[in-house]
Amino acid sequence: MPWILAPRRHRVAAGVAAVLLAACTSVPLPPERPAPVEEVRPTVPHPPAANAVERARSRWVPVDWTELPGWNDDRIAEVWPALRASCGRPAPGWAEVCARAMLEPPADDGTARAWLARWLQPWRVEAPDGQVDGLATGYFEPLVEAVRQPRGEFRVPLYGPPAPGTMAKPGWTRQQFDTLPAAKAALRGREIAWVADPLDALLLQVQGSGRLALTEADGSRRLVRLAFAGHNEQPYKSVGRWLVERGELTLDTASWPAIRAWARRNPQRVQEMLWANPRVVFFREEPLPDPSIGPRGAQGVPLVPGRSIAVDAGSIPYGTPVWLDTTEPLSATPLRRLVVAQDTGSAIVGAVRADYFWGWGADAEAQAGRMKQPLRLWALWPRGARPQ
Repeated sequence: MPWILAPRRHRVAAGVAAVLLAACTSVPLPPERPAPVEEVRPTVPHPPAANAVERARSRWVPVDWTELPGWNDDRIAEVWPALRASCGRPAPGWAEVCARAMLEPPADDGTARAWLARWLQPWRVEAPDGQVDGLATGYFEPLVEAVRQPRGEFRVPLYGPPAPGTMAKPGWTRQQFDTLPAAKAALRGREIAWVADPLDALLLQVQGSGRLALTEADGSRRLVRLAFAGHNEQPYKSVGRWLVERGELTLDTASWPAIRAWARRNPQRVQEMLWANPRVVFFREEPLPDPSIGPRGAQGVPLVPGRSIAVDAGSIPYGTPVWLDTTEPLSATPLRRLVVAQDTGSAIVGAVRADYFWGWGADAEAQAGRMKQPLRLWALWPRGARPQ
Protein backbone atom coordinates (compact mmCIF):
# COMPACT_ATOMS: atom_id res chain seq x y z
CA MET A 1 0.00 0.00 0.00
CA PRO A 2 3.01 -2.00 2.34
CA TRP A 3 -0.49 -2.82 1.65
CA ILE A 4 -0.74 -6.08 3.57
CA LEU A 5 -1.41 -4.38 6.82
CA ALA A 6 -1.08 -1.06 5.24
CA PRO A 7 -1.10 -1.35 1.49
CA ARG A 8 -1.88 0.13 -2.18
CA ARG A 9 -4.49 2.07 -4.38
CA HIS A 10 -4.79 1.74 -6.01
CA ARG A 11 -4.18 -1.13 -8.13
CA VAL A 12 -0.67 -1.60 -8.87
CA ALA A 13 1.38 -1.46 -11.83
CA ALA A 14 4.87 -1.73 -12.82
CA GLY A 15 6.67 -1.43 -15.98
CA VAL A 16 5.11 0.49 -18.77
CA ALA A 17 7.22 0.74 -21.88
CA ALA A 18 4.86 3.10 -23.60
CA VAL A 19 2.56 5.60 -21.98
CA LEU A 20 -0.40 7.26 -23.66
CA LEU A 21 0.12 10.97 -24.09
CA ALA A 22 -3.56 11.87 -24.37
CA ALA A 23 -5.50 12.46 -21.16
CA CYS A 24 -7.99 9.81 -20.20
CA THR A 25 -11.64 10.80 -20.18
CA SER A 26 -12.79 8.88 -17.12
CA VAL A 27 -11.05 8.48 -13.80
CA PRO A 28 -11.88 5.51 -11.53
CA LEU A 29 -12.45 6.02 -7.85
CA PRO A 30 -9.31 5.38 -5.80
CA PRO A 31 -8.95 1.88 -4.41
CA GLU A 32 -9.21 1.19 -0.72
CA ARG A 33 -5.80 0.13 0.44
CA PRO A 34 -5.52 -0.51 4.16
CA ALA A 35 -3.72 1.86 6.43
CA PRO A 36 -0.39 0.93 7.97
CA VAL A 37 -0.51 -0.60 11.42
CA GLU A 38 2.64 1.23 12.40
CA GLU A 39 3.84 4.52 11.03
CA VAL A 40 7.53 5.31 10.73
CA ARG A 41 8.04 7.92 13.42
CA PRO A 42 9.73 11.16 12.37
CA THR A 43 13.00 12.31 13.85
CA VAL A 44 14.19 15.90 14.21
CA PRO A 45 11.81 18.50 12.75
CA HIS A 46 13.02 21.42 10.70
CA PRO A 47 12.23 24.91 12.01
CA PRO A 48 9.78 27.00 9.96
CA ALA A 49 11.30 28.72 6.95
CA ALA A 50 10.34 32.25 5.93
CA ASN A 51 9.95 31.27 2.26
CA ALA A 52 8.08 28.01 2.90
CA VAL A 53 4.75 27.29 1.22
CA GLU A 54 1.99 25.88 3.40
CA ARG A 55 -0.30 23.32 1.78
CA ALA A 56 -3.33 21.54 3.23
CA ARG A 57 -1.28 18.71 4.74
CA SER A 58 2.34 19.67 4.13
CA ARG A 59 4.90 22.40 4.09
CA TRP A 60 7.22 22.91 1.13
CA VAL A 61 10.64 24.50 1.59
CA PRO A 62 12.81 25.52 -1.40
CA VAL A 63 16.25 23.89 -1.40
CA ASP A 64 19.29 23.53 -3.60
CA TRP A 65 19.67 20.54 -5.92
CA THR A 66 22.62 19.35 -3.84
CA GLU A 67 20.19 18.39 -1.03
CA LEU A 68 18.67 15.59 -3.13
CA PRO A 69 20.60 12.40 -2.23
CA GLY A 70 21.69 10.39 -5.26
CA TRP A 71 20.40 12.94 -7.75
CA ASN A 72 23.25 12.35 -10.18
CA ASP A 73 22.91 8.55 -10.12
CA ASP A 74 19.35 8.03 -11.37
CA ARG A 75 18.48 7.07 -14.94
CA ILE A 76 16.48 10.28 -15.12
CA ALA A 77 15.39 9.97 -18.76
CA GLU A 78 13.23 6.96 -17.80
CA VAL A 79 10.77 9.27 -16.06
CA TRP A 80 9.82 11.10 -19.26
CA PRO A 81 6.89 8.84 -20.31
CA ALA A 82 5.29 9.34 -16.88
CA LEU A 83 5.98 13.08 -16.93
CA ARG A 84 4.53 13.52 -20.40
CA ALA A 85 1.47 11.46 -19.51
CA SER A 86 0.80 13.73 -16.52
CA CYS A 87 1.24 16.76 -18.76
CA GLY A 88 -1.94 15.64 -20.51
CA ARG A 89 -3.65 16.92 -17.33
CA PRO A 90 -1.28 19.70 -16.21
CA ALA A 91 -1.58 21.31 -12.79
CA PRO A 92 -1.89 25.12 -12.56
CA GLY A 93 1.44 26.73 -13.37
CA TRP A 94 2.66 23.80 -15.46
CA ALA A 95 1.44 24.79 -18.94
CA GLU A 96 4.76 26.16 -20.25
CA VAL A 97 6.93 23.47 -18.69
CA CYS A 98 4.62 20.74 -19.95
CA ALA A 99 4.68 22.17 -23.46
CA ARG A 100 8.48 22.04 -23.37
CA ALA A 101 8.45 18.49 -21.95
CA MET A 102 6.32 17.39 -24.88
CA LEU A 103 8.53 19.09 -27.47
CA GLU A 104 11.98 18.53 -25.93
CA PRO A 105 12.40 14.84 -25.03
CA PRO A 106 15.90 14.32 -23.63
CA ALA A 107 18.45 12.31 -25.56
CA ASP A 108 20.07 10.87 -22.44
CA ASP A 109 20.16 11.10 -18.64
CA GLY A 110 22.55 14.03 -18.61
CA THR A 111 20.32 16.04 -20.91
CA ALA A 112 17.28 15.16 -18.82
CA ARG A 113 19.01 16.24 -15.61
CA ALA A 114 20.08 19.54 -17.14
CA TRP A 115 16.56 20.17 -18.49
CA LEU A 116 14.97 19.58 -15.08
CA ALA A 117 17.52 21.80 -13.33
CA ARG A 118 16.82 24.59 -15.81
CA TRP A 119 13.03 24.58 -15.60
CA LEU A 120 12.20 23.23 -12.14
CA GLN A 121 12.93 24.13 -8.51
CA PRO A 122 13.27 21.43 -5.81
CA TRP A 123 11.21 21.79 -2.62
CA ARG A 124 11.65 19.67 0.50
CA VAL A 125 8.29 18.20 1.55
CA GLU A 126 7.68 18.35 5.29
CA ALA A 127 4.80 17.80 7.65
CA PRO A 128 3.21 21.06 8.86
CA ASP A 129 5.26 20.77 12.08
CA GLY A 130 8.51 20.39 10.12
CA GLN A 131 8.95 16.61 10.35
CA VAL A 132 10.74 15.30 7.26
CA ASP A 133 10.63 11.52 7.74
CA GLY A 134 7.72 9.41 6.59
CA LEU A 135 6.67 6.06 5.16
CA ALA A 136 7.00 4.36 1.77
CA THR A 137 4.87 1.34 0.91
CA GLY A 138 4.35 -0.43 -2.41
CA TYR A 139 1.54 -1.64 -4.63
CA PHE A 140 1.24 -3.54 -7.89
CA GLU A 141 -1.19 -4.92 -10.43
CA PRO A 142 -1.97 -8.58 -9.70
CA LEU A 143 -1.87 -11.09 -12.56
CA VAL A 144 -4.25 -13.97 -11.85
CA GLU A 145 -5.32 -17.08 -13.79
CA ALA A 146 -9.08 -17.14 -14.36
CA VAL A 147 -11.80 -18.89 -16.37
CA ARG A 148 -14.98 -17.54 -17.91
CA GLN A 149 -17.15 -20.38 -16.61
CA PRO A 150 -16.71 -22.15 -13.23
CA ARG A 151 -15.00 -25.53 -13.43
CA GLY A 152 -12.60 -27.68 -11.46
CA GLU A 153 -10.81 -25.63 -8.81
CA PHE A 154 -11.93 -22.33 -10.32
CA ARG A 155 -14.92 -21.63 -8.06
CA VAL A 156 -14.29 -18.15 -6.63
CA PRO A 157 -16.27 -15.50 -8.56
CA LEU A 158 -15.24 -11.94 -9.38
CA TYR A 159 -18.24 -9.66 -9.68
CA GLY A 160 -19.36 -6.59 -11.49
CA PRO A 161 -21.56 -4.16 -9.53
CA PRO A 162 -25.04 -5.36 -8.54
CA ALA A 163 -27.88 -4.16 -10.73
CA PRO A 164 -29.21 -0.72 -9.70
CA GLY A 165 -31.77 -0.91 -6.94
CA THR A 166 -30.84 -4.39 -5.76
CA MET A 167 -28.55 -3.34 -2.90
CA ALA A 168 -29.16 -0.91 -0.06
CA LYS A 169 -26.54 1.56 1.19
CA PRO A 170 -24.40 0.50 2.86
CA GLY A 171 -24.61 -2.83 1.08
CA TRP A 172 -24.38 -6.33 2.41
CA THR A 173 -21.13 -7.41 4.01
CA ARG A 174 -18.78 -10.01 2.55
CA GLN A 175 -20.20 -12.64 4.91
CA GLN A 176 -23.77 -11.74 3.96
CA PHE A 177 -22.99 -12.00 0.25
CA ASP A 178 -21.75 -15.52 0.96
CA THR A 179 -24.66 -16.61 3.17
CA LEU A 180 -27.90 -14.60 2.68
CA PRO A 181 -30.16 -15.64 -0.23
CA ALA A 182 -31.18 -12.05 -1.00
CA ALA A 183 -27.54 -10.90 -1.07
CA LYS A 184 -26.55 -13.82 -3.29
CA ALA A 185 -29.42 -12.99 -5.64
CA ALA A 186 -28.15 -9.41 -6.04
CA LEU A 187 -24.90 -10.74 -7.53
CA ARG A 188 -26.38 -13.57 -9.57
CA GLY A 189 -25.53 -13.05 -13.22
CA ARG A 190 -22.95 -10.36 -12.38
CA GLU A 191 -20.00 -12.78 -12.47
CA ILE A 192 -17.14 -11.67 -14.70
CA ALA A 193 -14.83 -14.66 -14.20
CA TRP A 194 -13.78 -17.27 -11.64
CA VAL A 195 -10.40 -17.75 -9.95
CA ALA A 196 -9.08 -20.71 -7.98
CA ASP A 197 -7.78 -19.05 -4.82
CA PRO A 198 -9.97 -16.84 -2.60
CA LEU A 199 -6.83 -14.93 -1.60
CA ASP A 200 -6.27 -14.01 -5.25
CA ALA A 201 -9.78 -12.57 -5.30
CA LEU A 202 -9.06 -10.65 -2.09
CA LEU A 203 -5.76 -9.42 -3.53
CA LEU A 204 -7.52 -8.02 -6.59
CA GLN A 205 -9.99 -6.24 -4.33
CA VAL A 206 -7.32 -4.80 -2.04
CA GLN A 207 -5.27 -3.51 -4.96
CA GLY A 208 -8.35 -2.18 -6.72
CA SER A 209 -7.59 -3.62 -10.16
CA GLY A 210 -5.60 -6.34 -11.84
CA ARG A 211 -4.99 -8.47 -14.88
CA LEU A 212 -6.62 -11.79 -15.69
CA ALA A 213 -5.01 -14.49 -17.80
CA LEU A 214 -8.46 -15.58 -18.89
CA THR A 215 -9.49 -18.90 -20.41
CA GLU A 216 -12.71 -18.46 -22.37
CA ALA A 217 -15.49 -21.05 -22.64
CA ASP A 218 -14.16 -22.17 -26.07
CA GLY A 219 -10.68 -22.76 -24.62
CA SER A 220 -9.07 -19.65 -26.08
CA ARG A 221 -6.93 -17.48 -23.83
CA ARG A 222 -6.49 -13.74 -23.60
CA LEU A 223 -5.25 -11.09 -21.22
CA VAL A 224 -7.81 -8.62 -19.87
CA ARG A 225 -7.83 -5.97 -17.17
CA LEU A 226 -10.20 -5.72 -14.22
CA ALA A 227 -10.81 -2.08 -13.34
CA PHE A 228 -12.29 -0.74 -10.12
CA ALA A 229 -16.07 -0.23 -10.50
CA GLY A 230 -17.22 0.43 -6.92
CA HIS A 231 -17.73 -1.34 -3.62
CA ASN A 232 -20.44 -2.19 -1.10
CA GLU A 233 -19.73 0.89 1.06
CA GLN A 234 -18.70 -1.21 4.02
CA PRO A 235 -15.52 -0.25 5.93
CA TYR A 236 -12.25 -1.85 4.92
CA LYS A 237 -10.78 -4.15 7.57
CA SER A 238 -7.26 -5.48 7.11
CA VAL A 239 -6.96 -9.28 7.28
CA GLY A 240 -3.32 -8.76 8.23
CA ARG A 241 -4.36 -6.75 11.27
CA TRP A 242 -6.95 -9.44 12.08
CA LEU A 243 -4.19 -12.07 12.13
CA VAL A 244 -1.93 -9.91 14.27
CA GLU A 245 -4.70 -9.26 16.80
CA ARG A 246 -5.20 -13.02 17.17
CA GLY A 247 -1.53 -13.76 17.66
CA GLU A 248 -1.22 -15.60 14.34
CA LEU A 249 1.34 -13.10 13.00
CA THR A 250 3.40 -10.31 14.51
CA LEU A 251 3.80 -6.75 13.29
CA ASP A 252 7.34 -7.57 12.23
CA THR A 253 6.36 -10.65 10.22
CA ALA A 254 3.01 -9.58 8.79
CA SER A 255 3.23 -9.36 5.00
CA TRP A 256 1.24 -10.63 2.06
CA PRO A 257 3.53 -13.69 1.65
CA ALA A 258 3.05 -14.43 5.37
CA ILE A 259 -0.73 -14.17 5.00
CA ARG A 260 -0.66 -16.64 2.11
CA ALA A 261 1.52 -19.02 4.13
CA TRP A 262 -0.88 -18.83 7.10
CA ALA A 263 -3.80 -19.63 4.77
CA ARG A 264 -2.01 -22.73 3.45
CA ARG A 265 -1.47 -23.93 7.03
CA ASN A 266 -5.02 -23.11 8.12
CA PRO A 267 -7.38 -23.79 5.20
CA GLN A 268 -10.30 -24.37 7.58
CA ARG A 269 -10.02 -20.76 8.85
CA VAL A 270 -9.60 -18.94 5.54
CA GLN A 271 -13.31 -18.13 5.29
CA GLU A 272 -13.29 -16.72 8.82
CA MET A 273 -10.34 -14.52 7.91
CA LEU A 274 -12.00 -13.27 4.73
CA TRP A 275 -15.24 -12.43 6.54
CA ALA A 276 -13.22 -10.22 8.91
CA ASN A 277 -13.10 -7.73 6.00
CA PRO A 278 -16.71 -6.71 5.25
CA ARG A 279 -15.81 -4.67 2.16
CA VAL A 280 -16.43 -6.19 -1.28
CA VAL A 281 -15.00 -4.51 -4.37
CA PHE A 282 -16.72 -4.78 -7.75
CA PHE A 283 -15.00 -4.66 -11.12
CA ARG A 284 -15.53 -3.99 -14.78
CA GLU A 285 -13.67 -5.82 -17.52
CA GLU A 286 -11.55 -3.81 -19.93
CA PRO A 287 -9.55 -4.94 -22.98
CA LEU A 288 -5.78 -4.95 -22.66
CA PRO A 289 -4.46 -4.62 -26.22
CA ASP A 290 -1.03 -3.45 -25.03
CA PRO A 291 0.25 -5.31 -21.93
CA SER A 292 2.98 -2.69 -21.48
CA ILE A 293 0.41 -0.04 -20.52
CA GLY A 294 -0.26 0.25 -16.79
CA PRO A 295 -3.63 0.87 -15.16
CA ARG A 296 -4.90 4.40 -14.76
CA GLY A 297 -4.25 6.13 -11.47
CA ALA A 298 -6.39 8.75 -9.80
CA GLN A 299 -4.95 11.42 -12.09
CA GLY A 300 -6.51 9.57 -15.00
CA VAL A 301 -3.29 8.58 -16.76
CA PRO A 302 -1.59 5.17 -17.03
CA LEU A 303 0.85 4.34 -14.27
CA VAL A 304 4.47 3.61 -15.18
CA PRO A 305 6.23 0.84 -13.26
CA GLY A 306 8.95 2.20 -11.01
CA ARG A 307 8.15 5.80 -11.98
CA SER A 308 4.66 6.37 -10.58
CA ILE A 309 3.62 6.83 -6.96
CA ALA A 310 0.41 7.35 -5.03
CA VAL A 311 0.39 10.34 -2.69
CA ASP A 312 -1.87 12.35 -0.43
CA ALA A 313 -3.17 15.00 -2.84
CA GLY A 314 -3.41 17.39 0.10
CA SER A 315 0.35 17.20 0.35
CA ILE A 316 1.49 16.84 -3.28
CA PRO A 317 -0.63 17.69 -6.35
CA TYR A 318 -1.11 15.08 -9.08
CA GLY A 319 1.42 15.38 -11.86
CA THR A 320 4.23 16.64 -9.62
CA PRO A 321 7.68 15.09 -10.18
CA VAL A 322 8.95 13.83 -6.81
CA TRP A 323 12.45 12.84 -5.74
CA LEU A 324 12.16 9.71 -3.63
CA ASP A 325 14.72 8.77 -0.96
CA THR A 326 13.94 5.36 0.54
CA THR A 327 15.25 1.77 0.48
CA GLU A 328 14.19 -1.45 -1.20
CA PRO A 329 12.31 -4.05 0.86
CA LEU A 330 14.37 -6.60 2.81
CA SER A 331 17.61 -4.73 2.16
CA ALA A 332 19.40 -1.51 2.84
CA THR A 333 19.82 -0.86 -0.89
CA PRO A 334 18.95 2.80 -1.53
CA LEU A 335 15.94 3.45 -3.73
CA ARG A 336 16.53 7.00 -4.90
CA ARG A 337 14.81 8.08 -8.08
CA LEU A 338 12.56 10.56 -9.77
CA VAL A 339 8.91 9.53 -9.87
CA VAL A 340 5.62 11.29 -10.66
CA ALA A 341 2.64 11.64 -8.31
CA GLN A 342 -0.21 10.08 -10.32
CA ASP A 343 -2.37 8.15 -7.88
CA THR A 344 -3.81 8.06 -4.38
CA GLY A 345 -5.44 5.63 -1.95
CA SER A 346 -7.46 5.78 1.24
CA ALA A 347 -4.43 4.79 3.34
CA ILE A 348 -2.06 7.23 1.64
CA VAL A 349 -2.42 10.06 4.11
CA GLY A 350 0.19 12.53 5.32
CA ALA A 351 2.85 14.89 4.07
CA VAL A 352 5.75 12.46 3.62
CA ARG A 353 3.85 9.42 2.38
CA ALA A 354 4.18 7.49 -0.87
CA ASP A 355 2.93 4.22 -2.32
CA TYR A 356 5.44 3.04 -4.93
CA PHE A 357 4.07 1.32 -8.02
CA TRP A 358 6.10 -1.81 -8.74
CA GLY A 359 4.20 -3.06 -11.77
CA TRP A 360 2.63 -6.50 -12.26
CA GLY A 361 3.58 -10.13 -11.90
CA ALA A 362 5.27 -12.24 -9.24
CA ASP A 363 8.33 -10.01 -8.70
CA ALA A 364 6.18 -6.91 -8.29
CA GLU A 365 3.94 -8.74 -5.81
CA ALA A 366 6.95 -9.88 -3.77
CA GLN A 367 8.41 -6.38 -3.56
CA ALA A 368 5.15 -4.54 -2.93
CA GLY A 369 3.98 -7.03 -0.34
CA ARG A 370 7.03 -6.42 1.85
CA MET A 371 7.62 -2.72 1.35
CA LYS A 372 7.39 -0.59 4.46
CA GLN A 373 10.40 1.70 4.40
CA PRO A 374 11.54 5.06 5.82
CA LEU A 375 11.05 7.90 3.37
CA ARG A 376 12.00 11.47 2.53
CA LEU A 377 10.53 13.46 -0.36
CA TRP A 378 11.35 16.48 -2.53
CA ALA A 379 8.83 17.93 -4.98
CA LEU A 380 9.90 19.63 -8.21
CA TRP A 381 7.90 22.67 -9.33
CA PRO A 382 8.26 25.13 -12.23
CA ARG A 383 10.69 27.93 -11.49
CA GLY A 384 9.02 31.25 -10.88
CA ALA A 385 5.65 29.63 -10.05
CA ARG A 386 4.48 29.35 -6.48
CA PRO A 387 3.35 25.79 -5.64
CA GLN A 388 -0.44 25.52 -5.62
